[in-house]
Amino acid sequence: MPFPRQVAVVLLLSLLASGRAGAGEDAAAEAGRAFSGGEYERAVSLLDAAIAKDARDGSLHYWLARSQYELGHYDEAGESAQRAVVLDPDNSEYHQWLGRALGRRAERAGWISGFSLARKVCAEFETAVRLAPGNLRAQRDLIEFYSQAPGIVGGGDEKARRQVEALAAIDAVEGHLARAGLWANQKKPDRADAEYRAVIAARPERAGPYLEAADFYEQRRDAAHMEEAVEAGAAIDPQNAQLLYYRGVAAILTGGRDAERLLRRYLDTVPPRSDLPSKAAAREWLGQLYERQGRIDAAADEYRSALRLERGRRVARDALRRLGKS
Repeated sequence: MPFPRQVAVVLLLSLLASGRAGAGEDAAAEAGRAFSGGEYERAVSLLDAAIAKDARDGSLHYWLARSQYELGHYDEAGESAQRAVVLDPDNSEYHQWLGRALGRRAERAGWISGFSLARKVCAEFETAVRLAPGNLRAQRDLIEFYSQAPGIVGGGDEKARRQVEALAAIDAVEGHLARAGLWANQKKPDRADAEYRAVIAARPERAGPYLEAADFYEQRRDAAHMEEAVEAGAAIDPQNAQLLYYRGVAAILTGGRDAERLLRRYLDTVPPRSDLPSKAAAREWLGQLYERQGRIDAAADEYRSALRLERGRRVARDALRRLGKS
């Protein structure tokens, strides 16, 4: 969960509109509304127009990068984020999102250019943390990089562990979450579970940590702990759109009611975002629900929809093969 959606939207509206008047302010606010509603292409168009009038505003380039990132245009996102960094080199979030965009590019690159990009990712995340140690998401990005990247490009388990302890000194709950992520990456789910239990026991006053725990329990198909995490998050933020998804999944796992309604509502009302459960995942769960109900054609339709959205959905691909619908 890279960035709480509500926080992102508030920041977008305030950053884009700050210091502007008249038509410029209207265009910035309109771009913010487009981003909030998942209209990323429209946001790009509006931001391009605003940049044509004032190319020296780093926030415009930053939010253009964010919009391009959501569209999967990672080369363009990297270029826009780089311009934002040049205009405001002391902004932690600009470096963080440049690192994220470069990371996506590295995933698709050949091994030589991929290594070069990975080193740049490391440098951007380290800069983001150095500039603002309180940027918790940048801390988490850096820890994830250290834990997954080889030493030749700056990664390493020991560096990851040291960064976790630095994060825990700032925010104990985020420290537990980061440590849980390390254990999960190392295929030690019991240790990860202990950290997520510590998160829930700490009763943080924000929904994100509970929903991150719910995501872990979803992957383990642990309905009881998932429901506990979801309802704890709901007590903090009952209007959080992610609750529709997690409650729907929990209902499928427990055989409860309303799973279809909840997931359909999630699909119909929540815009696609990289920091929210994916539409493909919701489709895949609906496929499992329909398959369990004996609605084979409906299940196959959902699995195909999931694969159209994300070609790498192994559960959907295996299900279609099993059903003879591939």
